[in-house]
Amino acid sequence: MTDDKQLDAAFAALANPTRRAILARLVQGEATVNTLAEPFDMSLPAISKHIRVLEDAGLITRGRHAQFRPCTLNATPLKAVAHWTDQYRHIWDMRFDAMDRIITERKGTNDD
Repeated sequence: MTDDKQLDAAFAALANPTRRAILARLVQGEATVNTLAEPFDMSLPAISKHIRVLEDAGLITRGRHAQFRPCTLNATPLKAVAHWTDQYRHIWDMRFDAMDRIITERKGTNDD
């Protein structure tokens, strides 16, 4: 998968709150599909579809232990997402600095 396609797949996968919650759970360690499905009010096939999207994006891998196929987080695509967003950090830093200056100036004029 090319870098652009992998980044697109990662952003598409991360766009869904259920998939983000699944990834957050996998930060704690590997888990089966049944374990990942527990906190959600949806069918096992629906959870499996979410897992498939995460797997296709390379965000999770599925192992094989006896009859179980536990899911594991693969953070490599997340590193690519972080790298891409870091390119824009300076813009946000400048905007927050400007906002801070405005707030500080207004506090100074309100104290009079």
